[in-house]
Order: sequence, then structure tokens, then C-alpha cells
Amino acid sequence: MPRIPLIEDLTTRPIAAGTMLLVEFTGASQWYNAALTIASGWLKSGGKVSYSATVQSPDDVRTGFQRLGVKYHEYEIEDKLRIWDLYSATLGMKSHEKFAYDSLKAADLSLRTAREDMREGPQQEWLRVIENSSTLFRFNDEKTMMEVELSRFIPSFRSRKSTAIRAIMRDVHSNWVLQQLEGAHDAIIDFKLDETTDPAQNMFRIRSFRNVRFDGRWRKVGIGENFEITLEK
Repeated sequence: MPRIPLIEDLTTRPIAAGTMLLVEFTGASQWYNAALTIASGWLKSGGKVSYSATVQSPDDVRTGFQRLGVKYHEYEIEDKLRIWDLYSATLGMKSHEKFAYDSLKAADLSLRTAREDMREGPQQEWLRVIENSSTLFRFNDEKTMMEVELSRFIPSFRSRKSTAIRAIMRDVHSNWVLQQLEGAHDAIIDFKLDETTDPAQNMFRIRSFRNVRFDGRWRKVGIGENFEITLEK
């Protein structure tokens, strides 16, 4: 199986295909760079990545991959990297990408996911990264969005046996949403900027993980010149 950097650095065994990981991050944290680091590591270890760009353009995502030494063009040609454009829809623009969502309304998202499920079978070699699911709540009320999450998105990932990392921002959702999402995932990961120190420190931890032993302490992360995120000793 391909490897998940950062997260599997703190687990006692590899993460099984089909595992659902929920990332909760603060806006000032290094999550977006960590997401690209994780996706790059998965690709380099032989896996395939589906990356949903919600707060940055697909070209910005490609630039991030390039900085990390990923020849994204080759991976895209070989269908080992799919960059889904949700960002254009947040601006009311039509996407020119091969993989894109033209509408972020819950009903449209549900129908699109159903079509994808009918077209593609199990995808155990795929890692699906949704860089910021909170974006979808801008276009839908909480109850409607959660119905799609619980009845369509999460079952879709599990039925395809794809490993999924989906992120939400801290302090922007109701406790009801957080509890529903946390209960539907196998693991909860936290990223934050700790401003109680001088200078402030970027931190990461695994808060919980069902059926996997892990180191749950807060760990300081380093930022490389190419913006790769690493655990500091």
C-alpha cells in the first residue's frame, strides 16, 4: 500500500485502504501545505490521488506539487492524479478543467457523486483529499449538506475502498455538524498555529483513531524551503 506521510509517522501500523480521516484545522495553520505534502508522498510511493481544490485554483495546486518535486503533468496523463476544480464554482465561473463541479448545491453534488459511483468500481489505490469541505457549507444549509455528507459522500468513499482525507475549518460549524462528522470518520486529525509561544509554532496531532494505536501528543511541524511539512524531532 502507498504511504501517508505525517499521519503514518505517528501510527504503529499502516492505515488500511478505505479509512476515512477527518482533519480539523485553524485558518492560520499549515494544513494546505500539509495536504499537498501528504498527497505528494502518496503519489511518490506508488498510489493515485484525487485532489479536490476548493480554496485555491487547480493551477495553484499544480504549482504546489511542482515545488515538492512531483511531475504532476506526467501523473495527470497517466490518470494517477486528478485535480477536481470546485474553486471556479465558488467564484461563479465555468471551469476549463477535465475534472470539475459546476455547481456546489447539495442536490447537484449528490447526483454527480451517484454518477461517479456507477461508472467506477473499487479504487483501493486512490487517496482522496478534500482540502476544505467547509467551503460547501457556504452554498447549502447545514441540515441539507449533512444529509449529502452522510448518505452520499461518505458511503461513496467507503464503497470504493478509497482512503479519504477531508478537512473542515475549526470554529465555523455548529457542534451538531462537528459531532456528526467526527462520528462518521475513523480518525480525527488536528492542525493549528499555537500562539501561546513566541514565536508561534505550527502543531499537528492525531486526536483519535479507531482500531489503530497511535501517538496522540501534539507535535511541532517544520516547513521546508519548498513548503514541505515534516514532523520535527
